[in-house]
Amino acid sequence: MINIPEVKIGLVAVSRDCFPASLAVNRRKAVMEAYKKNFNDKDVYECPICIIESEIDMVNALEDIKKAGCNALCVYLGNFGPEISETLLAKHFDGPIMFCAAAEESQNDLIDGRGDAYCGMLNASYNLHLRNVKAYIPEYPVGTAEGCAKMINEFVPIARAIAGLRDLKIISFGPRPMNFLACNAPIQQIYNLGAEIEENSELDLFESFNKHAGDKRIPDVVKDMEKDLGAGNKKPEILEKLAQYELTLLDWVEEHRGYKKYVAIAGKCWPAFQTQFGFVPCYVNSRLTGRGIPVSCEVDIYGAISEFIGTCVSNDSVTLLDINNSVPEDMYNESIKGKFDYKHTDTFMGFHCGNTCTGKLSSCEMKFQRIMARNLPEEVTQGTLEGDIMPGNITFFRLQSTSDNHLRTYVAEGEVLPVATRSFGGIGVFAIPEMGRFYRHVLIEGNFPHHGAVAFGHFGKALYEVFKYIGAETIGYNQPASLPYPTENPFA
Repeated sequence: MINIPEVKIGLVAVSRDCFPASLAVNRRKAVMEAYKKNFNDKDVYECPICIIESEIDMVNALEDIKKAGCNALCVYLGNFGPEISETLLAKHFDGPIMFCAAAEESQNDLIDGRGDAYCGMLNASYNLHLRNVKAYIPEYPVGTAEGCAKMINEFVPIARAIAGLRDLKIISFGPRPMNFLACNAPIQQIYNLGAEIEENSELDLFESFNKHAGDKRIPDVVKDMEKDLGAGNKKPEILEKLAQYELTLLDWVEEHRGYKKYVAIAGKCWPAFQTQFGFVPCYVNSRLTGRGIPVSCEVDIYGAISEFIGTCVSNDSVTLLDINNSVPEDMYNESIKGKFDYKHTDTFMGFHCGNTCTGKLSSCEMKFQRIMARNLPEEVTQGTLEGDIMPGNITFFRLQSTSDNHLRTYVAEGEVLPVATRSFGGIGVFAIPEMGRFYRHVLIEGNFPHHGAVAFGHFGKALYEVFKYIGAETIGYNQPASLPYPTENPFA
C-alpha cells in the first residue's frame, strides 16, 4: 500500500547496574534471532548499546536508533532495568513506543541468571506515568525470546497507525451536506492527534478540475480504469471525466500535503456535485482508497481518519459504509438461519453508493447512482461502482469526536456473509455477534454517526491498542450477552 509508513523498530535492551549486563545483552540477541526466524527482520533494528544506570548511555542509544532510521521504539527489560534511564529514553524518543520484559529461562539458573524483569516492568510503568509518557504494553508483557518477538511483531501495525497519524494531513472539500450533522464534529481532536487539516471549498476543487481538462495523462488513466473494471465497464462514456477527476485529486494531494507525508481526503459528493461536475465521484474514491489514500464520502472527516487508521493497521484497502438497513426476515430465514450461527438481530446490511474498491467486491459494474437519480437526471449520476462485498472476516470501527470534543471509538469483529444482497450500491450482508445490543448501547447510546470504517480481516486487537494509545476516552465493543452494558435494562 502507498501512503502509509514503513515501520522500523529500534530494539533497545536495558540493564540495571546491580544485575549482570550480559543477561540483557544475551536476551536481546535471542529476541532478535527469534524475530529473524519468524518475521520480517527489516522491521527491527538491534541497538548494540546496553543501557545501565546512566543518562549518557540513554542519550547514546537514542542517537544510535535515530541514525539507524528507527521511527518506533521497543524498550526491552533484559533484567530489572534502570527505571529512570529507560523511561527517559521513551520520553525523548519521537515516535510510538512499547515496553516488554524477559521471562526467566530455567529453574537451574535462578541465582546469577535471574533477571527480575517481571518486577522491573512495574517500576517502568510507574515511571512512565510520572513522566506522562504513553507506551504500548502488551496484555502480558513478560515472555521468552520467542514470546517477546511475537509481541514486537504485534506492535508493528499499531506503530504504523500511530506514526501515520502524527504525519497525516486531512484534506476536505466543502461543508457537510444538509441533514448530515452526524458527520460534523469539532476538529480540535485532529490537532491533538498530531495531524493537520486543510479545509477547502468544493468551488476550489471544481476550478482545479476544469483546469485538468485535456490533461495528457487522461488516456492512460482511462486504460487503467478499463483494466480495473473488466467486464464491469458498463459506462465507458464516463471514464474520461472520472480520469480527469482522479488526476485532479492526486495533483491536489501532491501540491497540498505540505510538510506531512500522508494524506486522507474527505470529499464532497452531493447535492450540487453531480450537476456541476456531471458525474458522481464514487468510483474514483474507491480507486484511491484501494491504493492507500482513503477518501471518505459526505465530507466525513473522522471517517477519513478512521479509514486511514484501518489502512495502516491492516496494510490493506478499507472502505467506509453506512450501517444501513436491517436484513429482511425472509432473507434471514432463507439464507442465514440454520446455516450460520447468528441471530436475526446479529445481522444488518452495510452499504454505500460505490466507494468500495473492485478488489473487495465479488463482482462489480459501473452504474448510475440510484438514490441521487430519484431527484436528478440519470445522466449526471453516472460513476458509481455496484457489487456485493466479498464474503469474509471484517472489523467494523470508528474514531469520532463528540460535539463537546471528547474522543470516542468503537471496534467490533464480524464477517460478511456469502448471501446475495439483491440490492444496489456497494453492499454486503454483515454479521456481528450481539450486534443488536451493540447497535443500541454503543452506537446509539454513544451518539456515533451512521458511517463506519471497515477493515477486511479481524484487526480488533491492534485497533483497540491504537485507540488506547491515542487517548480515546471510551472504546465500545460488542459485549457478550453475559456482560451487560451500563445502560442495558436488566429487566428487558
